[in-house]
Amino acid sequence: MYDVSTRKRALALVAQGRSLNSVSRETGISRAAIRSWQQRLEPLPRMAPADPGPPADDGAYAYLLGLYLGDGCISAHPRSGYYLRIACADAWPGLMQQCREAIAIVRPGIGVYALQKEGYSMVTSHSRHWPLLFPQHGPGKKHERRIALAPWQQAVVDAHPWQFIRGLIHSDGCRITNWTTRLVGGERKRYEYPRYFFTNVSSDIIRLFTAALDQVGVDWRLANARNVSIARKASVALMDTHVGQKY
Repeated sequence: MYDVSTRKRALALVAQGRSLNSVSRETGISRAAIRSWQQRLEPLPRMAPADPGPPADDGAYAYLLGLYLGDGCISAHPRSGYYLRIACADAWPGLMQQCREAIAIVRPGIGVYALQKEGYSMVTSHSRHWPLLFPQHGPGKKHERRIALAPWQQAVVDAHPWQFIRGLIHSDGCRITNWTTRLVGGERKRYEYPRYFFTNVSSDIIRLFTAALDQVGVDWRLANARNVSIARKASVALMDTHVGQKY
């Protein structure tokens, strides 16, 4: 789009009696553009992108929201629109596929592709509407700004807490096997048990995660300011049923 000063310079040449052809050759501006400026000098105001409406599938959106809060970002396209990018480790091809499927379900017909990096891929999709669907987007890193859900997002999470938890675990969580020793009949034996961990630098995202755990009855504790531990047998069983291992 040409600025007003450029338009005025082109029209000044026309006002000197120059033909549209000669002005076009000198300036590199099309004759049609110069002709339209003779009718209207000021650029037409840019239309804001229309609200795309709610996600096509709330469950898929809750999962994608968890992935975004953990390993996602939104960046402006140099010309128009925005990229949604979710980092997925190459060690978990199933997770990468689920991420791609969630994006396609949330916005049917939208393009989704993966950009290979060293050790991971960026699952990527372009749209004008991503900041409307993820209003947590903003300048800087997530842990350096406030992260809070919009009321409509909170309603989605409340309706699909396990999908939200699953997205967060798939991005910034893991299921591991811990071990300890105990005395059995006077003999010290090794004892192994499964545990889930969630790690995030943002205290706001930690709160969103633990609030969802409370909703579904999963016991948790803070191992430290950045790590949430889930170790009680019944709670691990719930997580295994609804979240499970990455693959």
